[in-house]
Amino acid sequence: MYYGMIKKYDIADGEGVRVTLFVSGCRNHCRDCFQPETWDFHYGQPYTKETEQEILEALSLDCIAGLTVLGGEPFEEENQETVLSLLKAARRAYPEKNIWCWSGYVYDRDLIPGGRKHTAYTDEMLRLIDVLVDGPFVAEKKNLNLYFRGSENQRVIDMPRTLKEGRVILYHD
Repeated sequence: MYYGMIKKYDIADGEGVRVTLFVSGCRNHCRDCFQPETWDFHYGQPYTKETEQEILEALSLDCIAGLTVLGGEPFEEENQETVLSLLKAARRAYPEKNIWCWSGYVYDRDLIPGGRKHTAYTDEMLRLIDVLVDGPFVAEKKNLNLYFRGSENQRVIDMPRTLKEGRVILYHD
């Protein structure tokens, strides 16, 4: 897997100050995407164990609320195994910190068993994520007044409650 950037003090992609990883590779190709360069699966630099260690060290600061993973697309088949490794390492090292993830795929259509992006890694990824922002960016539904999403079709999902109750539960709902 490649990644485009690591932000060590991000305040835009989730609640609180966060460490954010922008993975590379996305097949959604949303019109007016805010970073189309990340569509390329080889954009940026290769993700290595040293990259993972850099992220884990950045998460160690008390001022950091948690980890955010977005892209590109974390749920592309090529990215899931590596993203899962990071999520597991972050959860193991910092169980008190939360994990947010953005996906252009729709949770209850694309990421569930039988969905077009479901792999052997997907279920465990979803169990480790606290908040999933799902759905493609739709330019016609763009709304700058929304928290943590760019278009009105996207949802901010409370993943632990969603998995427990077996239906989509919105975050802060």
